[in-house]
Amino acid sequence: MIGRMSGRVVVITGARGGIGQAIGERFSQDGDTVVGLDVLDGFDVRDAEGCRAEAARIESEVGPVAVLCNNAGISAVGDVVASTPEEWERVFAVNVFGVANMSRAFLPAMRVRQRGAVVNTCSVVASVGLVERAVYGASKGAILALTKAMAADEIAYGIRVNCVSPGTVWSPWVQGLARSSADPDGTVEALRRRQPLGRMVECDEVAAAVHYLAADSTFTTGADFLLDGGITGVRIVG
Repeated sequence: MIGRMSGRVVVITGARGGIGQAIGERFSQDGDTVVGLDVLDGFDVRDAEGCRAEAARIESEVGPVAVLCNNAGISAVGDVVASTPEEWERVFAVNVFGVANMSRAFLPAMRVRQRGAVVNTCSVVASVGLVERAVYGASKGAILALTKAMAADEIAYGIRVNCVSPGTVWSPWVQGLARSSADPDGTVEALRRRQPLGRMVECDEVAAAVHYLAADSTFTTGADFLLDGGITGVRIVG
């Protein structure tokens, strides 16, 4: 199993901004070799053969991959009536099939070595219903279920699989959403209030949780690590 050691090879999808960038910076602090993959660099998690080829290249040119962070994801706003079939296909292709493609590409080598860790970026919307997040919520619910299924399948190979479920993250996507609204300041305030703690979670806080699951907690698998500011567990009454 992966313990508290440096020198790991860590692969991160969606690595060019927000949570993915923060995850890379956190592992780099340990002296790990971080391989960041992002659609902005031409890497597409929807391409199963491309994922397999990239896994082979990294294993050959960089070294054995110890940690896979399936972080790439896209969002969609709207309810089930307003959403289109094309939106469902687009979001699921990245958020769900992308996780499956990357895992299918990297797990065989981890199985041979009988060690490894996979951390999937999920969301609080996998556990609670939020307004106008039908497609996104459904995709993250699938990731939560997939994480638990993968954990069960991989435990015999010494591979741990977990996910992190943030609440609203103060990320470039959320910042862009606020800027495009009719009332940017009001939108930010509403997003803050959604968490009982009264603020959004920072990208480096999510990265710390990913690092914990991948590198620090060697006895955790099949877990959904919530960073939701109390959304799922706290009710303010009175």
